[in-house]
Amino acid sequence: MKVAILAGGKGSRLTEETQIRPKPMVEIGGKPILWHIMKIYAHFGFSEFIIALGYKGEYIKRYFVDLCHISRDLTVRCGSGEIEVHGGDCVDWTVELIDTGVETMTGGRIKRLAPYLGQETFMLTWGDGVSDVDIYGLLAFHRSHGRLATMTTVRPVARYGHVTLDGSRISEFCEKPQTGEGWINGGFFVLEPGVLDYIEGDQMPWESTPLERLARDGQLMAYKHTGFWQCMDTLREKYILEDLWKSGRAPWNVWEGIGARTRAYQELRDSTRTAAVAVVKG
Repeated sequence: MKVAILAGGKGSRLTEETQIRPKPMVEIGGKPILWHIMKIYAHFGFSEFIIALGYKGEYIKRYFVDLCHISRDLTVRCGSGEIEVHGGDCVDWTVELIDTGVETMTGGRIKRLAPYLGQETFMLTWGDGVSDVDIYGLLAFHRSHGRLATMTTVRPVARYGHVTLDGSRISEFCEKPQTGEGWINGGFFVLEPGVLDYIEGDQMPWESTPLERLARDGQLMAYKHTGFWQCMDTLREKYILEDLWKSGRAPWNVWEGIGARTRAYQELRDSTRTAAVAVVKG
């Protein structure tokens, strides 16, 4: 099963970084966020990627051409241009890099990938968001309902700390919790080829008419993910992800088991908080 990643947007809300490189190449812990996303999928055994390029797509092409060369020893035969790679370690991925146009909208980018997707189920996500979503669970859910599309839905993290009041007394404080109401599109889709029929052309955003029509036709299902999810639309969100990575407890680092340990820590923290609040109320 192939994983399609949309990596062609201009990242206009992150201009501090995207003036010189595309948003998927903005680094977290010294690696592009695109690399982090691909590591999540590869951890679950999905290592065939199709990346939809657009804005500064040549930057992404150069990265993957150089990815394994830079980290290993080389012999270069200048006369023939032949390059021989020695030893070292490199990711075992197959990456198709497809130019889908600078001005193409997200739906149009997906439509342009059709020749490379074939007639099989495929996965789709954006090149700017990470999560500890269980890809196996997501795929099993998709297989179980038989519809054309499954969207991973998440509850966003509140921007400010949450306060629970008992009159004028603060009975509970939680620093930036997940919001308790409402679900939003978290990406991490599983899709059948039939969804391409819902996209009419280059200027159609995937998030509007196609998804609206799929929902109206009863072909869009929600996989509810209550764990970690964070996009990187702004510099502030980049700093959030960078701080998590530096702390050694980045929840999306499932390939090293960090995510599982972080979830266990969060569960312990939450149960401790609940017990503390019960004591206060008692």
